[in-house]
Amino acid sequence: MLITEAQGKALLQAAAIATPSSQELSSLDEVRACRIALPVAVKAQVAAGGRGKAGGIRKAGSGAELEQAFGAIMAMRFGGEAPSSVLVESWLDIARELYLAVAIDSRVGGFNVLYSPRGGINIEDGPPPLSYPVGLARNFRAHVLRALLEPVESDAKVRERVISTARRLLEVAQANECTTVEINPLVVSSDGALIAADAKIVLDEAAAFRKTATAATIAAARDKAAREIRLCEEANLMLVWLDGEIGLISGGAGMTMAAMDAIDGAGAQPACFLDVSGNPTPAGFGLAFDLLDRAPNVKGILVSMFGGGLHTDRVAKTLVELLAKRVSSKPVTLRLNGTRSDLATTILGEAGHRNHATLEIAVADIVKKVAGTRS
Repeated sequence: MLITEAQGKALLQAAAIATPSSQELSSLDEVRACRIALPVAVKAQVAAGGRGKAGGIRKAGSGAELEQAFGAIMAMRFGGEAPSSVLVESWLDIARELYLAVAIDSRVGGFNVLYSPRGGINIEDGPPPLSYPVGLARNFRAHVLRALLEPVESDAKVRERVISTARRLLEVAQANECTTVEINPLVVSSDGALIAADAKIVLDEAAAFRKTATAATIAAARDKAAREIRLCEEANLMLVWLDGEIGLISGGAGMTMAAMDAIDGAGAQPACFLDVSGNPTPAGFGLAFDLLDRAPNVKGILVSMFGGGLHTDRVAKTLVELLAKRVSSKPVTLRLNGTRSDLATTILGEAGHRNHATLEIAVADIVKKVAGTRS
């Protein structure tokens, strides 16, 4: 059973997948009261495909155009179905369009992850998407998908965000008993963020008697994710949640990915991609620790920073002050390397903390500490 885009995006939002600002409108009075900033996309809400080519998606740059688009769309039929409403969304500043989906495939005994660096309405005219046969959702491995993506996706930041989004699509599919969860296009915005510009979600009709997510649960999860995204944007931090146990606070995409690979190589999984290089201050580190300390899946935290232009002794002073005030009992391991790291080691040591000599030693330490919390 194909659900509407608005319903599908509610499920994506609950899994912390970004979507455009939107309102679902079903009357002219609601259209006139709409508060989404112009220009907007106006989309027919029907459980049928092919809306775009049939004229069911329109751009409106003024209030008059919005009313006109609403009236025209509501008078149309798509596969014999009349729209129940329209979804009005912020018009996106698009740098690239990608394709990402998970779908049940009997040949792999579960889910297949599909990705193409080229998305949009004519996706079927291009080469077939990359396929990662996962099977059961719990078999998903970030390093396997990363290796598959490297030959087709040259942007390392996009690769990591695609990996995180794919993991979340699997969560959506499993939690809501979906046969297909497809984002086409998955938009790369001008600032590098990934945004689900569309959502095609097909529920397993054989499981319709089970309802696995209530509206209240979806709304609460969506609100929490929106709050975290807003806080990180305001603080100039980059956060992508994953499903591991080791929270990672790092600086720079390269260092962060190296630390993630090291965690994976040590037999554990990172809980996030959290880059504080845009704000390596008490406020930035404070928010990072607060988010990880509150996350129930995070069992321990690794801070891995490299100082090029950044003076690691200043980071060390910040960490000493934060750790002295911190109330969480989650273990923390520190690795500060680069400019003034000798001073950083002294500052941390005087406060009773260890600056680990290498990233590998630091990773082994936090993995051991996290294992100890489970025993």
